[in-house]
Amino acid sequence: MNTVSKSQKKRDALVKATISLVNNNGFHATPMSKIAKMAEVSAGTIYLYFENKQDLVNQVYIDVKAAFSKFAFKDYEEGGSVNKGFEIIWKNIAEFKLMKVEEAMFLSQCDNTPIVDEPSRKEGLKHLQPLLDLWERGKKEEIIKPVSPYMLYAFSIYPIAFLMNMQEREIFKLTKENIDEAYEMAWNSIKI
Repeated sequence: MNTVSKSQKKRDALVKATISLVNNNGFHATPMSKIAKMAEVSAGTIYLYFENKQDLVNQVYIDVKAAFSKFAFKDYEEGGSVNKGFEIIWKNIAEFKLMKVEEAMFLSQCDNTPIVDEPSRKEGLKHLQPLLDLWERGKKEEIIKPVSPYMLYAFSIYPIAFLMNMQEREIFKLTKENIDEAYEMAWNSIKI
């Protein structure tokens, strides 16, 4: 028996269409009518789930960020070594970005443009708390450089998006060996 309701299928189709259209056309060139058409629902159906386009994008961002974070922190246990904890999280993030390219590209767009409102951005940031806590512990243990979490993210996590984009454009192929090298470079950029 199918446990996903018709209502949930429609919402999921709207989410998927939003991600695809925002990735391909940008936020401003993605009207609600196109989202509805791609999701194969009537334009009015969108408003059963979302107040307006901004609400739709905000909710999609939070949903995708939650799925991303759940994946990023699988197999991670607080209290282990900072280095090993960071390696688990980093490699999970890399795997997510390589497996879920559409979602990763959407998150990247949201991180680099003002399409998501500030309350939604803060909500999304909460999902990264275990990483922020790990970095804070690493700073206290004098293992990680005492800099802003934004700097740590920019130099250790954000380069994964660049590598993903190069692979998507078929300029560079990420192998297991490349991922291990990229992790070492990320770790070396933030460790003391």
